[in-house]
Amino acid sequence: MRRIRWGVISTADIAKTKVIPAILHSDYAEVAAIASRGDKAKEIAERFSIPKFYDSYHKLLMDQEIEAVYIPLPNHLHKQWVMEAAKHGKHVLVEKPAALTAKETQEMVECCRENNVIFMEAFMHQFHPQHHRVREIVTSGEIGEIKFMRACFSYFLKDELTNIRMKKEMGGGSIYDIGCYCIHAIRNILKSEPVRVEAFAELDGRNGIDRSAIVYMKLENGINTVFDCSFDMSFRQEYEIVGTKGRITVPAAYRPDVADNEGVILIESENGTRSEMITADQYKMQIDHFSQVIIEGSAPSYSAKNTLQNMRVIDACYQSIESRAAVALV
Repeated sequence: MRRIRWGVISTADIAKTKVIPAILHSDYAEVAAIASRGDKAKEIAERFSIPKFYDSYHKLLMDQEIEAVYIPLPNHLHKQWVMEAAKHGKHVLVEKPAALTAKETQEMVECCRENNVIFMEAFMHQFHPQHHRVREIVTSGEIGEIKFMRACFSYFLKDELTNIRMKKEMGGGSIYDIGCYCIHAIRNILKSEPVRVEAFAELDGRNGIDRSAIVYMKLENGINTVFDCSFDMSFRQEYEIVGTKGRITVPAAYRPDVADNEGVILIESENGTRSEMITADQYKMQIDHFSQVIIEGSAPSYSAKNTLQNMRVIDACYQSIESRAAVALV
C-alpha cells in the first residue's frame, strides 16, 4: 500500500502530541522529515524515529522525497509558508485558522491551485463521526424544525504572559484560536451561511486581543445562532441544536480526544431521552483522509471554498468588534 511521505514544519505541541502520532498510526502516511528553526527538530526526530530533520523550513521544502507538509506554525506565518510549500510542489495541510483574513486565504488557495497542489485547513474535529450522526438526526426530523443553535469553546489560559495566543501581531485572540471551531460547527452542521454577524468582546488592555467574545449570527436559512469563546473560563467545548420537538447536545464537540476519543450525543425529543456514543481518532481520520485524497488525486471533503467562508465570518466578527455594530454578509 502506498504511503504519503509527510514533512512537518515546526515542533509545535499539536504536532508532537497529536498529528505526528496520527501520521505514525495511519495506513496511508509516514513521517519522513521534520524541521524547526534551531536544534529542536533533532530531538523530536529521535523521539519519533523520524528519518530526517532540518534546521530550517526551506531545507525541508527542498527535499524531493516529501510529498505533503503539515504546518502548525503561529497564525501570522501560515500564508508565507503555505505559499512556499506550494511553490515547492508540496500538498498542504495547515492548522486553523488558515490565515489572518479571507484575503490572505484566497491568495494561499490560488497559489496552491496554480502550483497544482492540494490545500486543506486542519479542522480535525469535523472528521469525528459524531457530527455526521448529528446531521442524520437533524435531517430525520426527530427534533422538529431547527430554530436555534448555540456553541461554545473556552479554557483558562494560564501562561498568558508568554503564550502566542495573547500576541496580536501573531494572530492571537480567542476568536482566531477557538471561536473558529464554533463558527465552523454552526455553518457545517446547519448547512447555511451567516448573513448578519454581531460580536461583543472583552479586549485585553495591554495588547488589544479578544480574551473573550460572544457572537450572534443570523443564518441565511433564518436560524438564529450564538457562540461564545474565551481564554478566561473553565474548559467547555459543546454545541446544542434546538428544534420544535426537542434538542441535541454534543458535550465534547471539538476535543473528544481528551476523553479517550469518545463522542457523546444527547437527544431529547418527544420519544424520550437517550444518548449515543461514538469513538474515533479524529486526528488519524484527518490524516487518512488527506493522504488518500493525494493518492487518489481527488478533492478534500473540506474544500477551500468552505475555508474561505469560515474566514469571511471571522473577518466579520472582528469588523463588528472594531465598529461596535452588526456586519452584513451578503
